[in-house]
Amino acid sequence: MTTRPRLHTETSKAAGILAVALFGFLAAVFLTSGFGTAEGFADGSITRSIGYAMFNLDAGDFASEGFLVSFIVIAVVLDAALDGAVMLAKRDEEEEP
Repeated sequence: MTTRPRLHTETSKAAGILAVALFGFLAAVFLTSGFGTAEGFADGSITRSIGYAMFNLDAGDFASEGFLVSFIVIAVVLDAALDGAVMLAKRDEEEEP
């Protein structure tokens, strides 16, 4: 059986200072980085190219093997998240006296 979460109050000030310093560093990196202009893709369908790549056909407009790998990895991660959510949502069956 699980217990409810408790607030951990015995933290050091060094951890808080380190977290604020890390946030400041990451904020500085993101604010000072330059992003190029969005170019997009030429005429053609990415979705159609991924579908043809899934069935190993050479009829797509783009070389989409990189998209296919990303598509499959995202599908596996989402399936694992769904399985974990179902597992966590199940109630433990306990016998009542």
